[in-house]
Amino acid sequence: MIFTTTVSSVALLLMYAVPGFLLMKSKLVSKDSISAFAKVLLYVCQPCLTFYSFDKADFSPDLLGNLGIFFLVALIGQLGLLMLFYFIFRKRSTEDVRYRVYNTAMVLGNCGFFGIPVVERLFPERSDAAVYCLVFTLAMNLLCWTLVLYIFTKDKKYIQAKRLLLNPSTLSFIAAFVLFVLSIKLPSLLSEAVSLGGKISTPLCMTILGMRLGTAAFKEIFCNLRQYAVILIKQMGVPLVIFALVYFLPVDEFIKQLSFILFCCPVASNVLNYAELAGKGQETAGSCVLLGTILSIATMPLMMLFLS
Repeated sequence: MIFTTTVSSVALLLMYAVPGFLLMKSKLVSKDSISAFAKVLLYVCQPCLTFYSFDKADFSPDLLGNLGIFFLVALIGQLGLLMLFYFIFRKRSTEDVRYRVYNTAMVLGNCGFFGIPVVERLFPERSDAAVYCLVFTLAMNLLCWTLVLYIFTKDKKYIQAKRLLLNPSTLSFIAAFVLFVLSIKLPSLLSEAVSLGGKISTPLCMTILGMRLGTAAFKEIFCNLRQYAVILIKQMGVPLVIFALVYFLPVDEFIKQLSFILFCCPVASNVLNYAELAGKGQETAGSCVLLGTILSIATMPLMMLFLS
């Protein structure tokens, strides 16, 4: 059941990438337009998804405690892995920016736009499932604006505390979280609008990936064996390590399962976003994101077999 549900979920997500790919190949959309689509996703759809997810969940002290535990698991897990790969690649990454990309690509996963729809289909009875995914994403974003930027640039000046708060992801999370803790639900009309905006975030994210696939060279994506190794480590090796670490923790079973599932998610588009921000390794980052997303049709269902 878990295997077939995961296969259908991932297949559906990959189908959303087809229109973007066709639009780009038919030249109905130019390469320069991708950034405009990405801005709509970042500044409109992502905040809507955050409010939509929190609005679905009902506050309770137990849920708040579990979210806190899950945040620590996500933060410590990703931080530990980033540092581990940083020390493994520290010599090569000084001269070759590709290893800086690999460092982050083997840890950061698309646990929001990709992970939420998969988790919601795997746990339809959990109205709070999406909130856990957002907490995981928050931990990742905090690391992205600090350690990840340093890994890419090797320059501490890019680490700015204000960026931790002054970005759409964190600001929308804080606002939605306050409403959640106070048990304030959005008015019905606003809730419907936010719900629609949140639900189109995943199709839009995958459409953008399809556009990027339409502009990428086949050889860059599929003919680099090193990139396959990175994807297998990130989407199969890392989740097994995380599962082994959380298995004996005295925490809710759902937290253990969700930690495993979200670490199975394909390489996050954040890897490409921060490469573009740093101005380094964009081609390698784009190839890792696209290859990881494509291979997730095989890696994620296989990993769910282990979970079941």
